[in-house]
Amino acid sequence: MMRSLWTAATGMISQQTNVDTISNNLANINTTGYKKESVQFKSLLYQTLQEKSTNADGTEKPVGIQTGLGVRNSAIVSQFTQGTTQQTGNDYDFAIQGNGFFRVQTADGSIGYTRNGSFGLSMGTNGLMLATSEGYPVLDTTGAPIIFDPDIDAQSIKIDESGNIEYPDENGNTKSVQISLVQFNNPAGLEKTADSILKDTPASGTPRLESEDANLKKSVIKKGYLEGSNVQAVNEMVDLIVAQRAYEMNSKTITAADEMLQQANNLRR
Repeated sequence: MMRSLWTAATGMISQQTNVDTISNNLANINTTGYKKESVQFKSLLYQTLQEKSTNADGTEKPVGIQTGLGVRNSAIVSQFTQGTTQQTGNDYDFAIQGNGFFRVQTADGSIGYTRNGSFGLSMGTNGLMLATSEGYPVLDTTGAPIIFDPDIDAQSIKIDESGNIEYPDENGNTKSVQISLVQFNNPAGLEKTADSILKDTPASGTPRLESEDANLKKSVIKKGYLEGSNVQAVNEMVDLIVAQRAYEMNSKTITAADEMLQQANNLRR
């Protein structure tokens, strides 16, 4: 009975993590570029009670007797399916169709990656800079921030679906630069941080530049659109009910084990 108490407790702990993850998905249902997360489970060690078992007539069975010791959360995995595309009409909103990620420079100087294409022009030290809503510079294919002349007419900046930007310099000559898009062999291995920024890890692999890797299927950038989250409210609510019921069943198991222990304690010789 003590074993049943601890086994049910592991189920409650795991389902609590499941509920927390679903809650986070629902909280980010309107977050641009958010990718839903799902919890994966693994069973704990099994305890062998008898290596051999027999029938009532003494005939040996081909299996022993093992009992499980519960469950644990093995991973929380992000699902990088395409989110819904929402038209905004803003000139510096970009939605990625494909597997690509924007490269940005974070506050500590490191490189981050995001699917959130809500950009704008920010005043930098050298001119107008294409930046995220948090002020992080958007990088080009060389890894440098995309900077325009301070006096540039924003209407003269042309951006195509491959991320190529054409704009006139101070002398009226046309200059061009390309927004950097990268892909990963295992995007689920990316580390999530704040502000919809992802960081590469050994699990995700090194970033592969779409402009340099001919083996990659190129992504398409849609100007005037944003990619919404891929969270489906109905599915999340169903998953929440299932997790709640599983939590409740484990709670009732603990109650039943407690009542059995109480009866055992009340037994008299």
